[in-house]
Amino acid sequence: MSDFFRTIKATSQGLYKEKMSKFISYAVPVQSADEAKAVIKQYQNQYHDARHVCWAYMIGTDRSEFLSNDNGEPSGTAGKPILGQINSFELTNIVIVVIRYFGGIKLGTSGLIVAYREAAAEAIRAGEIIECHEQANVTFTFPYLGMNDVMKVLKSEDLKIVSQDFDNCCTITVQLNADKAEPLKKRLADIGGISFVD
Repeated sequence: MSDFFRTIKATSQGLYKEKMSKFISYAVPVQSADEAKAVIKQYQNQYHDARHVCWAYMIGTDRSEFLSNDNGEPSGTAGKPILGQINSFELTNIVIVVIRYFGGIKLGTSGLIVAYREAAAEAIRAGEIIECHEQANVTFTFPYLGMNDVMKVLKSEDLKIVSQDFDNCCTITVQLNADKAEPLKKRLADIGGISFVD
C-alpha cells in the first residue's frame, strides 16, 4: 500500500451543457465519508430547485471507501460515471457533486452517462491535483519530569502538534507522515515513562 495519494488542492467547479440541460459540477477535497456527506447535503440545500443532485466520493489512501448516487436518474447513468472520473484521475479524499437543471429534452441513457462523466471531468480539470502523504496521529502521555526529553525528540522530527495538555501527567497528540509513526514511537519509548493512547 502506498503512503502517497492524489487529491485536489481546493474546491473547483465545472460546467457541461447538453441539449438545454445544464450540469454544474463541484469537486471538493475531503478527509472522511462524513465530511463528504456534509458537502453533498450543502449542495443539495443550495440547489434545492434542481432536478437532480448526483454525486460520488472516494476516501482513503487505499481508495477502498467509496459511494455514488444517481439521485433519481436512471440507474448507473450518473453516480457511476462520476466515480469513474475519480478513478480515471486516480484521486481519493474527494467528493464530486453534479447538479442537473433539466432543459426539456431527454438525453437518453448514453447521453446522461456522457454528460455526468464530462461534468465530473470538467470539475477535476478546473482544480489543481496534488500528491499528499498519508498522515497519522500519535497520542501519548508522560510525566511532567520527562518534558525536556520529549520536546527534544519532537523538535528533531517534522511534526505538527495537534493538541497538548501539560499537568502532572502530560498528554500530547502529534501529526506526522504515517510511515514515520512507528520510528517516532520507538524513540519516545526509549525515554521511559511514556504511554501511547490508541
